[in-house]
Amino acid sequence: MRTNLIRKIRAGDDLFPGIFGYEETVIPHIVNAILAGQDIIFLGERGQAKSRIIRSMVSLLDEETPVLRGCEIPENPFHPITREGRDLIDEKGDAAEIEWLDRDKRYGEKLATPDITIADLIGEVDPIKVAEGRYLSDELTIHYGLIPRTNRGVFCINELPDLAERIQVGLLNIMEERDVQIRGHRIRLPLDVFVVASANPEDYTNRGRIITPLKDRYGAQVRTHYPAKIEHEMDIMEAEHHPVPSDFKVVVPPYMKEVIAEISRLARRSPDVNQRSGVSVRASIANYESMLANALRRAIITGEDTVVPRISDLPFVVPTFSGKVEFETVEEGREDQIIDKLIQGAVVAVFNRTYNLGELEQVVNRFKSGVAVEVGDMVPSDTYVKLAQQIEGLWPAVEKAAGEGSAAETAAAVEFILEGLHLNKRLNKDKVGGKAQYRG
Repeated sequence: MRTNLIRKIRAGDDLFPGIFGYEETVIPHIVNAILAGQDIIFLGERGQAKSRIIRSMVSLLDEETPVLRGCEIPENPFHPITREGRDLIDEKGDAAEIEWLDRDKRYGEKLATPDITIADLIGEVDPIKVAEGRYLSDELTIHYGLIPRTNRGVFCINELPDLAERIQVGLLNIMEERDVQIRGHRIRLPLDVFVVASANPEDYTNRGRIITPLKDRYGAQVRTHYPAKIEHEMDIMEAEHHPVPSDFKVVVPPYMKEVIAEISRLARRSPDVNQRSGVSVRASIANYESMLANALRRAIITGEDTVVPRISDLPFVVPTFSGKVEFETVEEGREDQIIDKLIQGAVVAVFNRTYNLGELEQVVNRFKSGVAVEVGDMVPSDTYVKLAQQIEGLWPAVEKAAGEGSAAETAAAVEFILEGLHLNKRLNKDKVGGKAQYRG
């Protein structure tokens, strides 16, 4: 791993493709730990790409490596570590068969749960082998667990503090001395395994659910975090969401992406949201997908071929978002109100970064003269084009957000401007059925 890491650094390659926002914080610590030959534990709330980073470490292994054919664990043909491997070499010498193991098969992962046993991770005496006539003292009676079977690879334990303490004790020798003790067998197995783990900081540091000696055996503790910049959250959303069917053209205005990302960022600072459980980036991805889904539904119903999300699509992220966050103690039914407040805060924040209220004064004056417009998620895009042309000062503002885009992009820009003015208390808004009316 170190050799391949050094080669990638020298070549200027992307060490962890698909990971955004960790270039100056998390990744340097990972690189240093690998260069130092240290096992790593990743601490972070849910949705901080811990598992993604761990799985991508497989790319630092050789594409293929030779192992002895027929052995229970992957054995180096030149330095076998089990009796089975040594006996095979003693018997056949250079004629022993080898096979090439792909690096994807050299990764093992186990989600820690209270019912995991030592046999699962390390191994157990196999009663079938004993019944075949072998003695209990014979090393060949052992059936190896997941960690030895990932020899010459990377093994990950997700949510490490959820392991029972007696199982954590069983990992001590694996982590430090690299030997295995099974039912009185003390077998020296110099395993070549990079052992990685993930944990939530609250479980790891506060609840005392991980024994101190095991903490001590992890060489590096790397703290992950949520995206520090809104651009990174938007990049993740764009990279991870499920795409709309290819027979539709999809155009997502930058301000709509920014609104979705801003919802999660505001939630991470909200006193109404449980910050210990965190607000996963998966919430942003799911919200983005829900917004696009309603825009797609509109395009299907109205017969349009371009999918462009609008402000009126945002209420449809409420069911998605409510399942992704944990709220502090609130009255029954208040969750939707909290999410609505977050959505409004995100819209006004993005609007105020996009527009100066002074440049929209002509639009506000037009509404003060008695103009009223009705919008909704199922209103055809052409209706908005007529509105933008009829209301003085609105078309230049639309062009600032949508350029010379399609009718659907114009519709999105009109709704963004009207809602931004409403949230800045320059327009009134009345909800009528599934539609909204803006007036002076």
